[in-house]
Amino acid sequence: MYIYDEHDQRLIDERVTQYRGQTERYLAGEISDEQFLPLRLQNGLYIQRLAPMLRVAIPYGTFSSKQMRMLATLSRDYDKGYAHFSTRQNIQFNWPKLEEVPDILEQLATVQLHAIQTSGNCIRNTTTDQFAGAAADEIEDPRPYCELIREWSTFHPEFAFLPRKFKIAVCASSADRAAINLHDIGVDIVHNDIGETGFRILVGGGLGRTPVIGTEIIDFLPRQHLITYLEAILRVYNQHGRRDNKYKARIKILVRAMGIDAFREKVEQEWAVLKDGPSTISNEAFEKAKSFFHSPAYQNIDDSKAEAALQLQAADNKLFSTWLSRNVSAHKQAGYASVTLSLKRTGYAPGDLSDKQMEAIADMAEQFSFGELRASHQQNVILPHVQKSALLALWQQAKIEGFSTANIGYLTDIICCPGGDFCALANAKSLPIADAIQRKFDNADYLHDLGDIDLNISGCMNACSHHHIGHIGILGVDKKGQEFFQVSLGGSQDRDASLAKILGPSFASEQVPDVVQKILDTYVDHRNDEETFLDTYRRIGLAPFKEKVYA
Repeated sequence: MYIYDEHDQRLIDERVTQYRGQTERYLAGEISDEQFLPLRLQNGLYIQRLAPMLRVAIPYGTFSSKQMRMLATLSRDYDKGYAHFSTRQNIQFNWPKLEEVPDILEQLATVQLHAIQTSGNCIRNTTTDQFAGAAADEIEDPRPYCELIREWSTFHPEFAFLPRKFKIAVCASSADRAAINLHDIGVDIVHNDIGETGFRILVGGGLGRTPVIGTEIIDFLPRQHLITYLEAILRVYNQHGRRDNKYKARIKILVRAMGIDAFREKVEQEWAVLKDGPSTISNEAFEKAKSFFHSPAYQNIDDSKAEAALQLQAADNKLFSTWLSRNVSAHKQAGYASVTLSLKRTGYAPGDLSDKQMEAIADMAEQFSFGELRASHQQNVILPHVQKSALLALWQQAKIEGFSTANIGYLTDIICCPGGDFCALANAKSLPIADAIQRKFDNADYLHDLGDIDLNISGCMNACSHHHIGHIGILGVDKKGQEFFQVSLGGSQDRDASLAKILGPSFASEQVPDVVQKILDTYVDHRNDEETFLDTYRRIGLAPFKEKVYA
């Protein structure tokens, strides 16, 4: 994983000192609320419904057990003993005191973490596949390219005050676990016919009030031109994006207004100036970035023997076998696997971890996964490099700590924002809805029968929990001061990305679990053998579900 050099550390330390001074001047009344707003946002600080919220960056979702321990300490010393993993591979503290945030940032810097550009109208944390560098289906590790984007975008003076926030995602695998179709820029790593690395670039995707699937702007961009081409896109957006209306300020609105051909022409004009310039990626620069992500000290293992022994263990333990099928993913290294620790246990807020749980995960990472961790878009934590021979011991430890719920990809692996319990923007409380659904469908055999179903719940149209691309999406809406919930069906974040369609009129909170039950009953009644929920929906359409729910 990436390790700060002397320049990086000095840069972060200086930013902490700078922000400490800004905070002190604000608290002394020397800086107005309006002046302080962009300063705090670009240091990750929001003012929420009940308290400030500090968002800490986990660059491209990769972090260490040492960093996890620091997050645990900070949650205990400066918060209420827990933190929340977001869908952007970040982690959030919901209760810090404004005057103590500089102290938190100072301690984060000691373990090479920060909160820079996690908020504000700038280029946010670049995200990628949570299994990057370990995935059996990737063509190469995408993290060196994420790191190159991070280095370029951090403190970039030209893009510090964009029309609106800007998000970039990178994918290098056959399955799209980074949702590149739904980002301002999606970078799809591809190889051409002679094996050279390049990029298929998508532009203008995004969710929120106006959900849009991104459009291909170039089908093969040679590796050395990645940064200059991204810079050309950002320049066009910065010059032509709307600043008069924040709801129409995202690049997706600009691309739709101009049309992809006209937008591409503008980008090509900018790129003609930038191409082969100082931001061109040299072989030396790429090799340096690549060197940060060397493989850990794997042992040479006979995979067939390791797998045979694992299956014998699974044959004697149904619970362990179920966990293997849901929470364990194929690894590109023989004899190893990646393990997803579920943060979706019934009765607990999705994505939340206590300080003790964070320390327990740090222990497991050091014992089983070379001290390395990942944060996923689905608000879970991954141990990316686990020997197959250690999976049983890991599962037993995970059971003790509460991370062995075998529901990854199931209905109860719910993606959910903090909603109205915390967020000042939310129309409704999303956490109680998630809890009610988890409790109603807390039956492993039933979940197994249903198969893969993505259920996403957002407390408002900002769509932080991506309800537009859930197989089942739930959105909190306000009706004359009352909380209601709108249900959508048929979304997907994968290669076959699709936006969900609204089922019909919204429901009161107490109705939502029964509505979900009727949707599931409709699926079971209409599915063919081995057909997934999404397959069935796409075959029969919205009408049968609507008829059942509103009958």
